[in-house]
Amino acid sequence: MEMKKRISLELRNRTPVEVAELVVDNCRSSDGEIEGLTDEFKELEFLSMVNVGLTSLAKFPSLPKLRKLELSDNNITGSLETLAEKCVNLTYLNLSGNKIKELSTLEALQNLKNLKSLDLFNCEITTLEDYRESIFELLPQVTYLDGFDAEDNEAPDSEADDDDDDEDGEEGAGPLGQYDDDEEEDEEGSEGGEVGLSYLMKEDIQDEEDDDDYVEEEEEGGEVN
Repeated sequence: MEMKKRISLELRNRTPVEVAELVVDNCRSSDGEIEGLTDEFKELEFLSMVNVGLTSLAKFPSLPKLRKLELSDNNITGSLETLAEKCVNLTYLNLSGNKIKELSTLEALQNLKNLKSLDLFNCEITTLEDYRESIFELLPQVTYLDGFDAEDNEAPDSEADDDDDDEDGEEGAGPLGQYDDDEEEDEEGSEGGEVGLSYLMKEDIQDEEDDDDYVEEEEEGGEVN
């Protein structure tokens, strides 16, 4: 599906200004450029364009509120100055799997003063000697590179934590909701158990009485004989 059509579908009868998150992964860009995404998306905070065949960011719109940008698995070689000019509030940028080869390509990101996390997995630049040290020196505002800080501490995944919280809540609600039913079943089972036990005890008592009567009859029979 072409990017322009995909973006139109993702709007779902909304106007661009009403959209805060937009995902157009795996669609086709026209001539390797962005099509259908305009300056009208001024409230956009999260944009994902994974594997869409991008080779250039020249037509990237002005998105002043954009904070998180996913551009992994494309064919971007440079033009990162466009992001520095039009997405000034970026805090997270994923360029994994692109054609980034040299440190000089990343110099434009120095103007992204709020950039805290940068991913360059599977880019040729990661094979450079002292790659991590060089990036942290070039971009001092960046705290996490490829998911780890300069001391190799893993970046916290706020989204994963939120998901875990949601799952915990759902799981907690499930057993809690089932708890009353189980409790009722246990109570019923307990009552049934008591009845069954009482019944068995009565049967045992009756059997003992029957045995006693039988013994007495034998003794009386013996006396008669």
